[in-house]
Amino acid sequence: MLKPWLQAQARLVEVAAGRAPADLVIRGGRWANVHTREVVEGQDVAIADGRIACVLPDASENIGPDTQVIDAAGRFMVPGLIDAHMHIESGMLTPAGFAAAVIPHGTTSIFHDPHEIANVLGPKGVRLMRDESVIQPISIFTQMPSCAPSAPALETTGQPITEGDVAQAMGWDGIVGLGEMMNFPAVAAGDPQMLAEIAATRAAGKVVGGHYASPDLGRPFAAYVAGGAQDDHETTTEAQGIARVRQGMACMMRLGSAWYDVQSQITAITERGLDPRGFILCTDDSHSGTLVHDGHMNRVVRHAINCGCDPLIAIQMATINPATHFGLAQEIGSITPGRRADVILSSDLTTLPVELVIAQGQVVAQDGALLVDCPRIDWPDAARQSVRLGRALTAADFAAYAKGNSARVRVIGVVENQAPTRALTLDLPVRDGVIEPKGDVACLSLVERHHGTGGVTNGFVSGFGWQGRMALASTVAHDSHHIIVAGTCRETMAAAVTHLADLQGGVTIWRDGAELATVPLPIAGLMSDAPADQVATAAQALTAAMKDCGCTLNNAFMQHSLLALVVIPDLRISDKGIVDVTRFQLVDLLVSDMPGRG
Repeated sequence: MLKPWLQAQARLVEVAAGRAPADLVIRGGRWANVHTREVVEGQDVAIADGRIACVLPDASENIGPDTQVIDAAGRFMVPGLIDAHMHIESGMLTPAGFAAAVIPHGTTSIFHDPHEIANVLGPKGVRLMRDESVIQPISIFTQMPSCAPSAPALETTGQPITEGDVAQAMGWDGIVGLGEMMNFPAVAAGDPQMLAEIAATRAAGKVVGGHYASPDLGRPFAAYVAGGAQDDHETTTEAQGIARVRQGMACMMRLGSAWYDVQSQITAITERGLDPRGFILCTDDSHSGTLVHDGHMNRVVRHAINCGCDPLIAIQMATINPATHFGLAQEIGSITPGRRADVILSSDLTTLPVELVIAQGQVVAQDGALLVDCPRIDWPDAARQSVRLGRALTAADFAAYAKGNSARVRVIGVVENQAPTRALTLDLPVRDGVIEPKGDVACLSLVERHHGTGGVTNGFVSGFGWQGRMALASTVAHDSHHIIVAGTCRETMAAAVTHLADLQGGVTIWRDGAELATVPLPIAGLMSDAPADQVATAAQALTAAMKDCGCTLNNAFMQHSLLALVVIPDLRISDKGIVDVTRFQLVDLLVSDMPGRG
């Protein structure tokens, strides 16, 4: 059982000196040392009170009658992997379910920003996520969300997060910093609330997560960095990544279910030879299917290696680099004395098979099988009753209107495997005053679900390839998490949205008025408390149904869920209207010479 270092110190000294037995000894391993970037042959690791006591060529003196002994048999001893930036809710799982899914993949530490549930339930939701996080057998650190709503003038959340909420949360146990500061225009403009949130975090000695989703590296970027953000995961090019690191920020390169941003940036290390200490690997958003079938941080590390990165450097970027960034290098990130005993045994550093996982001194997984319990909290009714439509919806609610026989409209263009969208301008037919979808263009609507206003915003989206009379609806709609529904048939759109209200959250796809597949998400409309493999199976059925409806995009649901993300360019939809994110303004759906309404 893990003890705080102060309580474990005396025993660690006794074990390291050979005067006391260890709880666990790993024998005959090849030590992947992330401090020196070398492999040290023939080493033993002695563990006591959940922490590393010593790493020596021979720890046989520490083997007592009750000591557990693990024969590494020449395998590599790698520090447990760390995900430096992610959102547990994106896996459609609670912290317990997420931990159970990633432990067999060698993840032993997570830094998560629960801003999804914060947008639905406010600080109470963050506390619930924190409460379940701290009781897991791995280290799950929580960042206090910074932006709920992410852009106050452009969307409405279930409950806003204030600067007072942030300042108070910095005193909570388990809170290690401020979640990604998405409202980068406000920071650059000197907005008092955003600056106060950052200042409260820095005053508490904690880390400020960044999110600068703009290609402009001039004065706005300089102002954002000066405002106090300390990392950024929104970089997609080598130049953007280098710019962050040059300014003293950590560049977090992500490989999630839909974001493939490592290959385009890792050349800063592999080709330009820059110091890798400023670069960190993360996932940002991982779908349950990815976790179950492909992996977690082990997948990211393998991908970095496949992109030409030295295996030890890739491991550094998923262990000691994030630990150092968050000021926790004395706790996690390396197999060295005093640190939490988080160790992976692997027979190959390049392909990184995860054969045995030790977290906090306990064997937690072996050969892909979870060996420990991941405890859950009792989620309250307030978290399970979060979908409020306020009225019955019909097909007419999902219609956009115009005069004449055709209308020039703004259309959101999806970009595969990228968070940004394109702002398209297309001519669509008008029949009986209603704008109709055409070709690859589908109807897109956002339904307010937090306050029961009955409000619906209508627009259009291109890039999914939807065919037939179908609709895809979800209560997962980053970041405000209203209901977002796309489809080619307004009657089917209304039926899908009504179904989600009845379920109190989830994702559902319908065709010809009938349900094809559904993933129920009863907790805040974002998460399921079912096991990860069950959620992944339901999600797999959803993906198959999406393909049957004509969509061929990689991880199309993730793209669908981001259509309301009003802090990433170019064009989005919110409960307040169509949003031009390049200018942070509301704009008319119909294109005219009129300036934006913002």
